[in-house]
Amino acid sequence: MAITSGLTTTKAGEPVGSLELSGNTVTFAGDWTLAHYPALNRQVSQFKAENASLKPEFSRLGRLDTAGASLMVKMLGAEPVLAALEQPSLPEAQQALLKAVAESMCESAPAPATVNPLLNMLAITGEKVTRLTRLLWLLSGFIGQTLSTLFYILPRPKRWRFTPFVAAVHDTGLNALPIVALLTFLVGAVVAFLGATVLEDFGATIYTVDLVAFSFLREFGVLLAAILLAGRTASAFTAQIGAMKVNEELDAIRTLGLNPVELLVVPRVLAMMVSLPVLTFVGMMAGMVGGAVVCALALDIPPSQFMAIVERDIALKHFLVGIGKAPVFAFLIAVIGCLEGFKVSGSAQSVGEHTTSSVVQSIFMVILLDSVAALFFMEMGW
Repeated sequence: MAITSGLTTTKAGEPVGSLELSGNTVTFAGDWTLAHYPALNRQVSQFKAENASLKPEFSRLGRLDTAGASLMVKMLGAEPVLAALEQPSLPEAQQALLKAVAESMCESAPAPATVNPLLNMLAITGEKVTRLTRLLWLLSGFIGQTLSTLFYILPRPKRWRFTPFVAAVHDTGLNALPIVALLTFLVGAVVAFLGATVLEDFGATIYTVDLVAFSFLREFGVLLAAILLAGRTASAFTAQIGAMKVNEELDAIRTLGLNPVELLVVPRVLAMMVSLPVLTFVGMMAGMVGGAVVCALALDIPPSQFMAIVERDIALKHFLVGIGKAPVFAFLIAVIGCLEGFKVSGSAQSVGEHTTSSVVQSIFMVILLDSVAALFFMEMGW
């Protein structure tokens, strides 16, 4: 059986590519170039639909470009074309072209490389450790820059910026006061309920007072206030500075010869270091009030007796330990929030990503530092 598509020419006399099929051999004749692509594509579609496996013959092939080579591979497949490249009638340039097109159009995907699970885990772990190290390095550098700027302007009162400082205190401290007081009050009530439930089995419900006072003076007061400020204020710092960077306001500040750290970071850091100790004190008192309410309602311990037990059993050092951690937590929260704001790139999505990152980093650092401090104070007997 032989099927032939005759060789035709264009008006300019150029031979148009054609196919001649004899048995399982298909002969490519004429020019297989982009100029004749529509006609060649129709022929290829017909032969591809009617014939399953064919062997190519290139003895009568004229000119060839990438478009014609792709049609040949589309018709025959990559493997038959690659197997027929050694024909002596095919010039080296056309051999190289057909080989490149066939290899690029080869449908058989390369076998996936086998990956050692242990090496893969080590690679992922190394990448995360590298990212964490880079993050800590940037944070350390920014803390140093903030401290150097702070120590530079402290002996120079003319460089103090009272208006941004007061505005930041109002935003971070006064506006956060109700939510901190409410949350610590409720947590104090919950701690008192839990303590009464557990201690009742031992007949020692009176020690619920010590549990509430001790936990809020040392840990819960400062920790809850710091976590609330990390979620509320650190994110605000990042969003504010990030929006300024997106709007190129930071570049304008530098163009005016001003220091963005002095102008934007130092007032916020100082405001946080003032606000968080105050909020910590409010949180301590609100938590103990919540515990006192539960003790009065559920354990028949009046507020006067509650305060007498606190005065008798709870030393002043517990209050000092709790309130002493507040400025450190405030400094870290403010610095992380400002640093993430400076890391924002020029898009709204970047603002959202770094805002989320600042909240996560702040809460993580607060809890980590609080754990280290608790172990240190326990070993020191404080």
